[in-house]
Amino acid sequence: MPRFFVQREQVIENTVHLYGEDAHHIARSLRMAVGDELIVCDMQGMEYEGRIEAFVEDREVVVRVERIQQSEREPSCRITVFQALPKGDKLDTVIQKAVECGASEIVPFESERCVVRMKQEAEARKTERRQRIAAEAAKQSGRSVIPQVLPTMSFDEMLSCAAECDLKLFCYEGDGTELLGRVLREERETLLKTSATVAVVIGSEGGFSLDEVAKAKEHGLRAIGLGKRILRTETASGFVLSCLVYVTELDG
Repeated sequence: MPRFFVQREQVIENTVHLYGEDAHHIARSLRMAVGDELIVCDMQGMEYEGRIEAFVEDREVVVRVERIQQSEREPSCRITVFQALPKGDKLDTVIQKAVECGASEIVPFESERCVVRMKQEAEARKTERRQRIAAEAAKQSGRSVIPQVLPTMSFDEMLSCAAECDLKLFCYEGDGTELLGRVLREERETLLKTSATVAVVIGSEGGFSLDEVAKAKEHGLRAIGLGKRILRTETASGFVLSCLVYVTELDG
């Protein structure tokens, strides 16, 4: 069933009103008709199942609500993926897969060994494009909210944000790390709390420098090992998120 996202003010009594690109997509691309079913999410965790009641040209679609329910599609904790800028279009893949796996927020950042650097004049355009990728992934995977993609941060800005989370995972392939599985088992009760926040920090292709690792530890981040194999930067966040989902949703 097609899924769309609206602001709460677009829900009026027992109807939902979709405008602009959504209305055009329903009418022209999907060629839906009066009586067809769809799901609308209000970005606050509520889902509205209903049928199309009317079209106002291509500008508005009115949906008659038949069922309202609290979404059960979101993780118990709020997970932010902090991803060091990778080369090429790898960040697009990271965003898409992170959204599918349950991330609430994706934050690109610059680290010492990043080959790619932020260009301030292009940042707004790139952030807007990345947000569209997140929105499409949220629709495809049945999310009830659209995760936010923030503008690129510096390494120090990233550390300050990550340090505020309840669980701070700094993924590192060097020595002196804790095993991810052991940490997640230890923190399982925290992760099951709806207010819990988790930071997942992933390096670029070159990984992190020793100075960056030391800084991360000073900010309370835990250096985490991801097993016996070294993962590509575009694989690592999905791997960690999958482990988090297992612990919080699949481990009975």
